[in-house]
Amino acid sequence: MAAPFTTERHVKYYLRCLKTFLPSAYTSSDSNRMLLAFFSLSGLDVLGVLQAKTTPKERQSYINWLYHCQVPSGGFRGFPGTDFGEERRTEENAVWDPANVPATFFGLVNLLILGDDLSRVKRRECLQWLPELQRADGSFGEVLGPDGSIEGDRDLRYCMCAAGIRYMLRGSTSTGVEDIDDIDVPGFISFIQACQAYDGGMAESPFREPHSGHTYCAVGSLDFLRRAGTDIQEVPMLSPGSGKFEMLLAWLASRQTGELGEEEEEEDDDEDNDDGNVEGVPNTQPTDNEVTKSLEERIIALPGLTALAADSIPCAGFNGRYNKFADTCYSFWNGATLMMLDRYSVIDDVRNRRYLLEKVQHLVGGFGKSVGDPPDLLHSYFGMVSLAFQGKDGLACVDPALVTTTRVVQHLESLPWRS
Repeated sequence: MAAPFTTERHVKYYLRCLKTFLPSAYTSSDSNRMLLAFFSLSGLDVLGVLQAKTTPKERQSYINWLYHCQVPSGGFRGFPGTDFGEERRTEENAVWDPANVPATFFGLVNLLILGDDLSRVKRRECLQWLPELQRADGSFGEVLGPDGSIEGDRDLRYCMCAAGIRYMLRGSTSTGVEDIDDIDVPGFISFIQACQAYDGGMAESPFREPHSGHTYCAVGSLDFLRRAGTDIQEVPMLSPGSGKFEMLLAWLASRQTGELGEEEEEEDDDEDNDDGNVEGVPNTQPTDNEVTKSLEERIIALPGLTALAADSIPCAGFNGRYNKFADTCYSFWNGATLMMLDRYSVIDDVRNRRYLLEKVQHLVGGFGKSVGDPPDLLHSYFGMVSLAFQGKDGLACVDPALVTTTRVVQHLESLPWRS
């Protein structure tokens, strides 16, 4: 059996992050407070304790803070530090206090996590702002600069956030916003397809190195389009049996690795222990059942992939690119992508679970980036969500595209203007 998931320690970790000052290392991320709030709030929600561990007054104060980050012309800023106030904001200085695409995506999700009905969201203004961020090649920028110029890289991360905003605010019926111009959906799909590399993975933008995070964003963007009513059945990379789909699947499956970046252990560490275990630490060796369960019994046939010997590696994480060590967050980026492709079974979740619980789960709660690293919000959240995908007891079911609990998705779909 793998080491236990230390639920109470994880709850305490997220509560510390939500209700007390974060460590000084987070100072450089102050402008991304919207994202840090998401990890904290959704972390508690996945653990099933958000309502029990926060009061109605606290949740309302979080909602008010989120609306304070809303820009009058539509969209959300990442933190209130650039807010001039309604009276001082002018057309001339508005460029220094812009809404940005990622903050808007996470701002909306945060409101939904807290049970808000989005009634105070400037829905029309936001949907009018969104197409202005799309370039002629179909990609999205991050913010609007002077004279309406689109700033930010041509980056699939912005594409996914833009598609998510459109899904949450426009929906499949466009009720109440039918008169607002939509984004260029065909151009958007074309840009995403152009990001697929020769080996099947998806790059940040065309002709760059494929990366698991960007692969997730590409598939997630298309999944949001599907949810909003777009027919994407003709997209080859999403069509089982097509060459592009099989290449993508093989590339994702090959990201699982036993290279964990661990330091060599001293040979005499366990000399006094006949069974190889440290006193007081539970035995985490695989059971006979788990060892003999061949990967061939679990994997969908993929060209060019050979099953590992059953006892060759006890733990397996994921990397994001070729020749890299495992990193906690890639268990999510790769796993969530496979979830959306309905091919999660191609990975060895038993060994991945051991990696997460035995190698990167931290003593104080949370998860570190790599073996021996202290916990941080991003890796803690994605490590925990990866376990939720594997059906870990005590963790809520998580939607792989919206990256939060299915309870939140149901709340979104229950809003009156979406019915």
